[in-house]
Amino acid sequence: MGRADKQIGKAGHRLAILGLSVFLATISRPAFAQSGALDLADTGDTAWTLAASVLALAATLPGFLLFACGQARGRNQVTTLYQGTGAVLASALAWAVAGYTLAFGHETEGWLGAGNAWMLREFGNLRAASSIPESGFALFQTTSTLLPVATLVAFRSGRINTGWFMLFAPLWSLVAYAPLAHAIWGGGWISKRFAPIDWNGGIVIGVAAGVSGLVLALMSAEREPAPSPLSPLGLLLVLLGAALFLVGRIAASGGQAFTGNDDAAAAMLATMLGAAAGAMTWLLLGLATKRPPGPLSLARGILCGLACIAPAAGYVSPGGALVIGMIGTAVSYGLARALQARTRLGDAGVLASVFAGGGACGSLLAVPFIQPALGGTGHPSGTSAMDQLIGQAGTLAIATVWIAGTTLILATMVSLVRPMRPSQERIDQGLDIATTDGF
Repeated sequence: MGRADKQIGKAGHRLAILGLSVFLATISRPAFAQSGALDLADTGDTAWTLAASVLALAATLPGFLLFACGQARGRNQVTTLYQGTGAVLASALAWAVAGYTLAFGHETEGWLGAGNAWMLREFGNLRAASSIPESGFALFQTTSTLLPVATLVAFRSGRINTGWFMLFAPLWSLVAYAPLAHAIWGGGWISKRFAPIDWNGGIVIGVAAGVSGLVLALMSAEREPAPSPLSPLGLLLVLLGAALFLVGRIAASGGQAFTGNDDAAAAMLATMLGAAAGAMTWLLLGLATKRPPGPLSLARGILCGLACIAPAAGYVSPGGALVIGMIGTAVSYGLARALQARTRLGDAGVLASVFAGGGACGSLLAVPFIQPALGGTGHPSGTSAMDQLIGQAGTLAIATVWIAGTTLILATMVSLVRPMRPSQERIDQGLDIATTDGF
């Protein structure tokens, strides 16, 4: 072999080695996550969680915010949508900076998670006890956090300063919501002491939003006037928002399984049936009490059914979900009628009954329907029905006191910086008219 042939052979050998190196680097790159270890996440479960997160976000934005916008009376619809969207985005930033680690950081046997995920700076390759990356888990939990924030704007529609709410909402997500989420969902002290059932946020989201919104409504300096009828456009937005909310909450219920299996499918089916039962029950009760049904009644029934089934969706049979939706909605409807008769809270009283009343009823009704004899998954090992009932009731009491107290303190503190209630002149004029837009 000549000298030229040897040089060509060496060059070919070097090119082969270089090509093999590039190939190995290419195929190995996706196998490393943020920590530098092998990424063992299940791609199917991860894809389902990401898809459920996007759909769950639609329950908040635009779903519930469209409902709140349509329910706003007078010239307050644009401002309601503006306030809700701004508060959701501000709370997302607060959650990224500190909220996630306070709620779902490493367990510390206390009230809050460890500070390992400040600014979302440290994620494990897999979330504990799951097959998805922690980044996917964080995305899903962010969508859950933003829902109660958006809900609060509906309680004070047309009666709240934008600047006040933009300050209050992210603080509320950190001070009120994050410790409760950690205590129940993040391995905190309530979960260890009471072992409550709360599949999709009947307590963490529903009760928290309903109680906090009721406190804000009660802090009003004046009684609210009787609500005027909604316009056709308002009714359209209410029904459209409720429909989007339904789709998003069904996806969120399936996403809580964090895996694409029978658990997710069963939870989604239970959620759909609970919402349907709630909607029909609300309409039938309206007919029985000589209140003609309409789009607003249907929308409220959907929301109430979803709140009722949220705690139990992953633990009960489809038939059990249907009964829970019916009973819980009936109780919530009675509570709403009582608040309307004895107070002038208006829509705020109805929303409190829907979210807090529905979430509380569903949490208690989950106890009998989780029994295997009724098609449920059964109580945790070593736990009796009475133990579970006491745990549910204790968790509800603690959550109610905690949310009410923190909401009252935060609202008072923020009011020292910015008044919560606009001037009566602005309210009479309509916040949409008083709001100016800049560049």
